[in-house]
Amino acid sequence: PTYVALGDSTGVGVGARRGGGYPARLTARLARAGQPLRLVNLCVSGARAVDVEVGQLRRALAASPALVTLGVGINDVTRATDPDEFAGAFDRVAEALAGTGAPVVVVNVPDIALSPLAIGGEARALIHARVVAVNERIAATARRHGFALVDLHAATEEELARGSGLLSEDRFHPSDRGYERWTDLMLPAVERALATRTGRGAGLSSGRALR
Repeated sequence: PTYVALGDSTGVGVGARRGGGYPARLTARLARAGQPLRLVNLCVSGARAVDVEVGQLRRALAASPALVTLGVGINDVTRATDPDEFAGAFDRVAEALAGTGAPVVVVNVPDIALSPLAIGGEARALIHARVVAVNERIAATARRHGFALVDLHAATEEELARGSGLLSEDRFHPSDRGYERWTDLMLPAVERALATRTGRGAGLSSGRALR
């Protein structure tokens, strides 16, 4: 079965020393659990929602996916994309993916306002507001199309605030530990999606949780 990953640099694995981004790590864990997939990773560093729509979507549909992950929005936050423009592009991508019949797992945007790069209370407040706006629109689209939504924002907020090593040396992209944490969070939703597609019970290992 073909797993298609759509998104930005976190799908590429920028910031990781080994192991790649979350698509490569998900694929590796599933293979170890006896669920091999063919990964078609279309993620591109710097991609916004409109870039996924224009540059990745056509190839995703042509791949006849059995599973799709969609992770985009961070660059829309940093480049101050209008939230409604983001929502329009994101929803057009989602509508096209829904038409494939493949299960889709979506991730939202962690609170990058907690990065050491966001200096000053005013800057942090502005970035946080943009993250919230983008995540609201991601959640609305996921609900509308029946996609699984993995809430990276809520799950990693406390860890990012205390500087738990989830960020790489560039203080923006995830570290190896950060990508492993994302994979921990995403894998149960991916397993459920695959089990639903095949009609099997959820019996795959979800891997070790980082502490």
